[in-house]
Amino acid sequence: MIQTSYARRGIAVASHSLAAQSAAAVLREGGNAIEAMVSAAATISVVYPHMTGIGGDAFWLIAGPGEEPVAIDASGPAAAAASISFYASQGLKTIPPRGVLAANTVAGTIGGWERALSISNSKYAGRLPLSRLLADAIYYAEQGVPVTASQELNTSGKRAELENLPGFAQRFMPGGTVPMRGALFVQEPLAATLRRLVEAGLGDFYRGDLARSIAKDLAALGSPLSLADLGAYTAKEVVPLKLAHSTGTLYNMTPPTQGVISLAILGILDRLGLARMEADSADHVHAVVEATKQAFTRIRDLHITDPAYMKADAQSLLEDAALKSLASRIDMKKAAPWAGKSAPGGTIWMGVIDGQGRAVSFIQSIYHEFGSGVVLPGSHINWQNRGCSFSLAEAAVNSLRPGKKPFHTLNPAYARLRDGRSMVYGTMGGDGQPQTLAAVFTRYAVFNQTVQRAVSAPRWLLGRTWGSASESLKLEARIGASLIEDLKARGHDVEVLGDFEETMGHAGALVRHPSGMMEGGFDPRSDGSVAGF
Repeated sequence: MIQTSYARRGIAVASHSLAAQSAAAVLREGGNAIEAMVSAAATISVVYPHMTGIGGDAFWLIAGPGEEPVAIDASGPAAAAASISFYASQGLKTIPPRGVLAANTVAGTIGGWERALSISNSKYAGRLPLSRLLADAIYYAEQGVPVTASQELNTSGKRAELENLPGFAQRFMPGGTVPMRGALFVQEPLAATLRRLVEAGLGDFYRGDLARSIAKDLAALGSPLSLADLGAYTAKEVVPLKLAHSTGTLYNMTPPTQGVISLAILGILDRLGLARMEADSADHVHAVVEATKQAFTRIRDLHITDPAYMKADAQSLLEDAALKSLASRIDMKKAAPWAGKSAPGGTIWMGVIDGQGRAVSFIQSIYHEFGSGVVLPGSHINWQNRGCSFSLAEAAVNSLRPGKKPFHTLNPAYARLRDGRSMVYGTMGGDGQPQTLAAVFTRYAVFNQTVQRAVSAPRWLLGRTWGSASESLKLEARIGASLIEDLKARGHDVEVLGDFEETMGHAGALVRHPSGMMEGGFDPRSDGSVAGF
């Protein structure tokens, strides 16, 4: 088992080691956790381009010692011209997951960086210039970065689906071939775009020359997004959701994310008496899977969308009576039916804690691998396809409306434990995210496993997730034959995967103790690491 990493003055974790190192370098230079995260976010947009990029969305959860956490919703709404009738006029009954018609929502990531840095400057005396924060990303884009196995395999696996889309092959298949692991991958046009943001400011993405270039390219390709859609966008600071838990107070992101689902699963497990069960037993796995079914079918599918369109207050869905009712529906001896309504998706999660105890839990995404697959010729921005999750059915909870935000699987997590420890944790992996968060959190905070073991130990996922289209209960083989047979006996539709499967997502966690000691764990299923000092 990989050992937990320890630090004293600052710590970061990411699903690519270079991003974690970018964050740690900023911390060493006196930067705060927010500045470190912006640097990591820029770097990972370059070095893990199949998973994330500046053409996507992001969510922030920021917490300082003795302060109530704050969150940033940096997700973009649908274009003003994106309507059900618009897609009907194209002869479509669903929004395609790839191509220019999937590029129908504003990319909020850069707006989130801008809003986060304003908090950094006003609350935490942030002082590092944007040129420093983006320096690593610009270098890796200009000079090249070694291709990971994940990038090679995903490019190869999605080639047939994406290579004929506008700009895809030019950016992701230079010379018309799939970049091989270890080869230097150069992205000079993207470096120029990042330099433009340094010179003109992050707002140029929405209201400047870069915005005009983006809008021109999108229009030429046939996207409904316009310059007016970009110009109207700002990321929003919001109050995160919270859950009273036996171990402390847990926080997560508001809708349109499924943060409420992650909290609801942990609340249900608390009321089932999870602490009395054996860690990583069939009871533990079964309880998480059954709590997931309840949260998905009775909360997510009925309520969660853009909060402006919700009929229920998200925080009210976490009230004690509501969670007790869901817990009472679980049969610990028998699996409930599973209709299979989950959604896939890929992204990156990263965490940072600085020497003053300020913590950031951050998630950034282009949705599916490579997003829409459309790369804009003027900027080489790969645009997200988050808007393909909208329904074109008028009565659907997540029905498309101009200016409406789509449902997001993304949810960065944070916890304050009763003994004074604070914890940031998260993962990529579509609808696997709340399940993996439940596994990581309960292993560490309920069952007292080490941080690294909580992340590395065998995992399970119900339904579709990143890299998988089946709706089964997926288990890593090293979880054990007897446990697998026990779950089958309870009625679970089990699918056994390899020992360390990227399908299970790229998780991570960082913890700060009252003494100031910090510890962290990264996911060996990723190309990541913990970097601390």
